[in-house]
Amino acid sequence: MSLNDPLADALSHMKNIERVGKMECSIKPASKLIGNVLSVMQEGGYIEEFEREEDGKAGIFQVKLQGKINDCNVVKPRFYVQTTDFERWEKRFLPARDFGLLIVTTSKGVMSHAKAVEAGVGGQLLAFVY
Repeated sequence: MSLNDPLADALSHMKNIERVGKMECSIKPASKLIGNVLSVMQEGGYIEEFEREEDGKAGIFQVKLQGKINDCNVVKPRFYVQTTDFERWEKRFLPARDFGLLIVTTSKGVMSHAKAVEAGVGGQLLAFVY
């Protein structure tokens, strides 16, 4: 792991573990941002559950996978998105309309792009999963 971008490392690790066919993975280091992204993925039905364990350092997330992730990755650079522009970014990063999630950090927290549109807030694109 490179540890230059822990979120990118966590998402690629989950994708690779799922491709091998395993149903559990551990992600370290644990951070609030990774925890928030995992909770959005859990709400979207891409992972079953996750829990944080302390290891005396930064912590570890134990994640139970469901085998539903086809692809997930971070969006670099982290583009700013207005509520009216989400459709354009869906076309760019997701394979089909209403298939998959864009994960966005907003002033109201980390959420999926659908919830951001409902809340009427824009933000920065963090990642996508489908």
